[in-house]
Amino acid sequence: MKHARIEWGGQVHDAIESQGQLELTAGDHQGRLLSFDEVVWLPPLPPTPPNRPRTVLALGLNYADHAKELAFKAPEEPLAFVKGEATLIGHRQFTVRPAGVSYMHYECELAVVIGRTARRVTRADALDFVAGYTVANDYAIRDYLENWYRPNLRVKNRDTCTPIGPWLVDAADVPDPMNLALRTTVNSQVTQEGHTSDMIFDVPTLIEYFSGFMTLQPGDLILTGTPDGVVDCQPGDVIVTSIEGIGELVNTIKQHLPASS
Repeated sequence: MKHARIEWGGQVHDAIESQGQLELTAGDHQGRLLSFDEVVWLPPLPPTPPNRPRTVLALGLNYADHAKELAFKAPEEPLAFVKGEATLIGHRQFTVRPAGVSYMHYECELAVVIGRTARRVTRADALDFVAGYTVANDYAIRDYLENWYRPNLRVKNRDTCTPIGPWLVDAADVPDPMNLALRTTVNSQVTQEGHTSDMIFDVPTLIEYFSGFMTLQPGDLILTGTPDGVVDCQPGDVIVTSIEGIGELVNTIKQHLPASS
């Protein structure tokens, strides 16, 4: 099943995909059908308990072809960094390109959503702890890059820099997350193609790795890296990151406007 979180009628609603529309699943409007165009799309993630921030873990250089593209040796263990939840925005939303930067690129990534508390999970059991999967576009700003292995905060931790969605697809409907095609288009032109089978560290390995030294909670995210084929994105560009069986995430770049005096 495909799940979404949306704003409509001044409220946040949970919905599912039904007959090419959105069907509200709770509240006074339960069962109502809405078109994709009459709602504001939010990140399709379960709410976290009060006062607990969501942990967002992201992988660098997790595809061998991308590491080669950047002239780096493939890593021998996962290269991970943490992102703030404020980076996340929904489908059909706008990502700000900061003024004065020279290179900002997309990264089409399979995002893993944790479904239950995971601590010291074995690789064999890892997929049992997954609630579902969604599409992430984890923009990077190369101007601030100091080291590909450990990008500093301004490269990846910017508000609006990680669109995610449109759907959270149940894990049961994705029999093999390591057998999915990825594609990115910029203004309808294909610029990136890859396959999750080319990950250096697959999803079960990542869950085992992270849960070996930290507790993963329901709603936490693992962004699994991107294949090669990244290009600079300019204001006005429409970027579509898609993953087979998961969805097509649409995002538009807009220019940063300085505050008026």
